[in-house]
Amino acid sequence: MIESDYATRSDAVETKVDLLRVALSSGRYELAQALADSVKDGIAADRQFKADPGEPLIPATSSREVGSLPTPWAEWARGWSRYQVIALQEPLGMARQGEPVDLLVSVPASGQVLIHSNHEENQNLSTETTRLAREARLARLDCQTGTLREVPCQVYGETRRGGERFGHLVFMPSVAAHESEIYLLFSGNPEAEMPAFPTDLQVRGEGFGLDIENGFYVVSLSRQMGRLERLTYKRAHGLELFAGGEGHGEPPNIDWAHDYLSADRFQKFRVTNWATCPNYEVIRGPLCVSVRRWGFPHSPVHPLFTPSRMFIDVTYISYANTPYFLKHGRMEMVRDFSLNYLRDDEWVFSGYSFTDALWMGGDGRLREGPVTPEEQDNLWAVGFYHRDSRDAFIALRLEHAAEGFPGALYHAGPPVLDYQGHGQLWSRWAARDDPFFPAGSVLKQRNAYLVSPFARDNGAELVERYWNTLRHPLQAQAGQLPTAQAHACPGRLARSGEAGDSPISKRAIWEALRDCRDDMLYEIDANVVDMGYIRDLRVVGSTVHIVMTMPHRGRPKYRYLAEPMRRRLLKLPHVEQVVIDLTWDPAWSANDLSDAAWAALGLGPQPG
Repeated sequence: MIESDYATRSDAVETKVDLLRVALSSGRYELAQALADSVKDGIAADRQFKADPGEPLIPATSSREVGSLPTPWAEWARGWSRYQVIALQEPLGMARQGEPVDLLVSVPASGQVLIHSNHEENQNLSTETTRLAREARLARLDCQTGTLREVPCQVYGETRRGGERFGHLVFMPSVAAHESEIYLLFSGNPEAEMPAFPTDLQVRGEGFGLDIENGFYVVSLSRQMGRLERLTYKRAHGLELFAGGEGHGEPPNIDWAHDYLSADRFQKFRVTNWATCPNYEVIRGPLCVSVRRWGFPHSPVHPLFTPSRMFIDVTYISYANTPYFLKHGRMEMVRDFSLNYLRDDEWVFSGYSFTDALWMGGDGRLREGPVTPEEQDNLWAVGFYHRDSRDAFIALRLEHAAEGFPGALYHAGPPVLDYQGHGQLWSRWAARDDPFFPAGSVLKQRNAYLVSPFARDNGAELVERYWNTLRHPLQAQAGQLPTAQAHACPGRLARSGEAGDSPISKRAIWEALRDCRDDMLYEIDANVVDMGYIRDLRVVGSTVHIVMTMPHRGRPKYRYLAEPMRRRLLKLPHVEQVVIDLTWDPAWSANDLSDAAWAALGLGPQPG
């Protein structure tokens, strides 16, 4: 059989599943395990090709040419070809200061850009937006002065679908109570470089086992399974929250959920029993760090019992300069089944770091002391503070809901100051008393965990304010340019070398890199540009600096490609040195391919 397209060069997941059934029926368990691995890899590829990126709040159809902007603004944004307007509105009557906003946006994947440079004057070039994270820039419009000012932003989760490139845009605006703000999102600049925005957000570690730090805290995630293991405060005395001891055989964490006890009370299934994360995604950036993990919880004697009944998906999110982090959780039933109880929010702290308990009932008012009987199952914030140090840790329960579940959902889990001589905890038994879950039912939650001190005079008021603003975020939509008079803007959007002013022509560098191919693909032009291996390119004097990736970690020897790239670029006029570094963040995927590489690989029509 001649292999001429994707269908003949790979095997469909359905084909692998059929082979897996045959291997199992014939007792070929080693072959079955290998096929199961291949099924998982095939699903990962299908996800790249087929996963729905969602409906963008700022769609590509809202894109306009930068040349249509008033002249002072167009000159300020010189080098970029397109812009989209984002309108923000404060809905609650509470001023927001640096509040994180995360929007799904899409931009055109191709278009025309006018290049002015010292090397080639007034060139109209057809370009592809190959990396939105590198090209996107965000500016706030000051309607009073008629000027634009760049603000830090981050793009993650890029997906290519047809003629559009999707991505999540994160930024941290400030908006007065009941007021609105206008932002311009710029894209379409082939000379743009990966922006560097200095913030207090830092990440150390690899994979999901990270230490995430901002100006308020350091969270340490388990190197084994990614659970939140320790939390260190950044105040002078550096309070550290941890859970000591042996746990139940697994490494102890301060965040113990999610888990459930089987219907016959025979055993408990926990994500903290994972030997490693079965599936995970990590997003690292200057404004936002996210660690997502998903799979089925494990038995204490895994793999003796491996029920595939409750699918659990948990994400931790940290932002720059914010005194809280978020946790999104989802528990989805893929089969009809019953259990004894489940927990979806449990935190344990060894020692006695706090002296007093805090809680919030359905009225949204924070209180101290024991939870009243009538509010035991209707708690929307729980936590602790120390009356002398004022250190506090408070869970703000922003969303806790069930879909398709006929039983009662308990918003429970009062804070306990003395847990069996161990320390302090709360534990939300969200469903109990032997509930039945039909297939397709879902429990979901969204929590914020606040680490700021509990102020003596207005601590309750500040916590309530966080709870309200996080439950009612800034409202965003595609907007229109106001009629404000445009004036000259300070500075410019482009860094040196991003607007046709590179000391060595970037166009020439990109074209030279197209001569460098991955020759493990023998019969096609698999050049490093069209294959999407180049993450960043910048020129400093006579030095070209490139950041590249490899298609997967099974091929870590990037010098195999980097050395031919370096030799080719040294042949260009004025290039005296070439520095090439490797990155694995983010991982390469089919979304990085150009249209030419997509066609050369025989992948068929672009999805979308």
